[in-house]
Amino acid sequence: MQKNRFIHNNVLSLLLTASCVSSFWLAAAEQPAPIAIQQPFTVSSAHGDRQDPYYWLRDDSRSSPTVLDYLHQENDYFTAYASKYQPLTDKLTREIIGRIKQDDSSVPYSKGDYSYYSRYEAGKEYPIYARKALKDGTEQVMLDVNTLAAGKDFYQVANWQVSPDQNLLAYLEDNSGRRQYTLKIRDLRTGNDLPDELSGLSGSVAWAADNQTLYVIQNDPVTLLSTTVLQHKLGNSPAQAMALYREADNSYFLSVANSSDDNYVMINAGSTVSDEILVQDATKPASAFMALAPRQRDFKYSANHINGRWVINTDWNAPNFRLMSVAANNIGDRNNWQELVAHNDKVFIQDIELFDNYLAINERSDGLRRIRIMPWQSPDKAFYIAAEEAAYVTGFDVNPEQKTEWLRYSYTSLTTPNSVYRLNMKTGEKQLLKQTEVLGGFDKNNYATERVWATASDGVKVPVSLLYRKGFKRDGSAPLYQYAYGSYGSSSDPAFRSTVFSLVDRGFVYAIAHIRGGQEMGRHWYEQGKLLNKVNTFTDYIAVTDYLVANNYVAKDKVFGMGGSAGGLLMGAVANMAPEKYRALVAHVPFVDVVTTMLDETIPLTTNEFDEWGNPKEKAYYDYMLAYSPYDQLSKQAYPALLVTTGLYDSQVQYFEPAKWVAKLRTHKTDKQPLLFKTNMEAGHGGKSGRFARLAEHAQEYAFILNLLAIDH
Repeated sequence: MQKNRFIHNNVLSLLLTASCVSSFWLAAAEQPAPIAIQQPFTVSSAHGDRQDPYYWLRDDSRSSPTVLDYLHQENDYFTAYASKYQPLTDKLTREIIGRIKQDDSSVPYSKGDYSYYSRYEAGKEYPIYARKALKDGTEQVMLDVNTLAAGKDFYQVANWQVSPDQNLLAYLEDNSGRRQYTLKIRDLRTGNDLPDELSGLSGSVAWAADNQTLYVIQNDPVTLLSTTVLQHKLGNSPAQAMALYREADNSYFLSVANSSDDNYVMINAGSTVSDEILVQDATKPASAFMALAPRQRDFKYSANHINGRWVINTDWNAPNFRLMSVAANNIGDRNNWQELVAHNDKVFIQDIELFDNYLAINERSDGLRRIRIMPWQSPDKAFYIAAEEAAYVTGFDVNPEQKTEWLRYSYTSLTTPNSVYRLNMKTGEKQLLKQTEVLGGFDKNNYATERVWATASDGVKVPVSLLYRKGFKRDGSAPLYQYAYGSYGSSSDPAFRSTVFSLVDRGFVYAIAHIRGGQEMGRHWYEQGKLLNKVNTFTDYIAVTDYLVANNYVAKDKVFGMGGSAGGLLMGAVANMAPEKYRALVAHVPFVDVVTTMLDETIPLTTNEFDEWGNPKEKAYYDYMLAYSPYDQLSKQAYPALLVTTGLYDSQVQYFEPAKWVAKLRTHKTDKQPLLFKTNMEAGHGGKSGRFARLAEHAQEYAFILNLLAIDH
């Protein structure tokens, strides 16, 4: 690899390379943007070869001085541009951080002899995980993540589980942001970690009933796919961990968990279109795992156990899912399942909680999440938990005990901070346990939320959740901040987000576009936004913009869009398809080089996602993906202003995708709008690990947007 992979930021270099790259200056910047040189590279495919002159930016070791130098130059360029409005960024940072209660804590939940919770201390970046003895209220700090993170650029505790006897804590930590975890075991009686340590793992863990046996998932070191279930006995060396199960199909993810009643250890093998669950009696860690039902393509299910039977949520002959039941001693064949709740083509079953006398169902209808309570003995007396707002989200909170009549659930909306309630399912009594306190003078009565419906290009009605200040006038003058995701069946619910009030208080309309590719409207909503229907995701987003402009909610020249990961793909596609409709787009960790990534099975997660995007080894998918891939579809045209971010250690969307996209954009865009690229050199897909650092990143984004509108306060 040559040392001069890119051209340094000086006029002489730009002149010397004028024949092979286009040089242009960011508006109002005092220095030219970094211009990456082009080096020949052929991406081969049975359906045609493509030239990728920026492929050299891929460095799997993340150690190439040339590549790192280029990323640093882009960061320096971002810093130089952002320095013009640094006072605004600082003000927004203080404002956003000022809304959070720094010494806050979660609502405790009881299990066994303790109540468990997390809390933050003022001025500290990371949570403290603690418990109190129910007998005398004595607090025990299990993990102080601030201490664990000391001296580290990135640190995260991804998961933790207490042993059945309540004496040991298994936790999984990540020091890089790459989501490759190390298992550690803490003796809660002494506060010391045991010598047991396993690395290269996924983020799930389960205990056997003997308090000595642990189950974790080992990842492939190259593809990072979750491939092997390991059983580890405390005191044994990591090399002695037993491989209980190996996944042969590289389109499946693996995870492990305990059933809610802790009676079983569960291996969950899942792909985009299929699932298989294997279970083992937690009291018999030497016994074989048995399948609840064997995997079959286009057959998905999840399950939990209560009182000798499994309750199963499945799409078997039910696109929106239905609930089934089977005795624990009669598993292995889905034909033994008995129907509990029938399929409804207007109601999507999202999740369930099991109690001795009640079944709680979290479902979606009309694009909203609500909870239905059904007594086991009187299904006809089922009822819904009421809500008062037009757009809201209800979901389950922590419910570790099955022998109770109290359900804990959360309620939130665009104007209502997250609120944890408990409901007596027998009497209907409802108690507010906690509503997240929002400081900085926030008053929910100053804001309004609205649900509207935009018409997509094919006539489908797309729900949109709106937030704005009361007194807002629909006169077509307001700026718009429009968010969407639209992939993997992941729904963008209208939940409270305290950061966005820094825009709303400055006159913005905040919109969540519930576009196809999510599951807001049921399973069909997802099916219509993936594979050979993927373009619906992009055209839905544009249709929402058009609706809000046409109906005078917002000004056509003040439209800003944001999306991350697969939502970053959305931003890239929209930038190519309708650049004139957006003042600026923000793409966080964007998946923009679709075809090249999906052709390369050594890249983490590629094979898991063939049923989401398609396998480009098949010509129909290759051609379709190529037609919308943002990197491939860049053209010589004017683009919106763009802010692009990535993390060097991102394992979900590799840093080189946005790096290549930005490099190519610089040689194709014909406008003078800013194009900024910022790489977090110490983090991965989720950005920085500390809470204040994450909030500061929101401030950087909002300052970029407000500066474009010449709003400096």
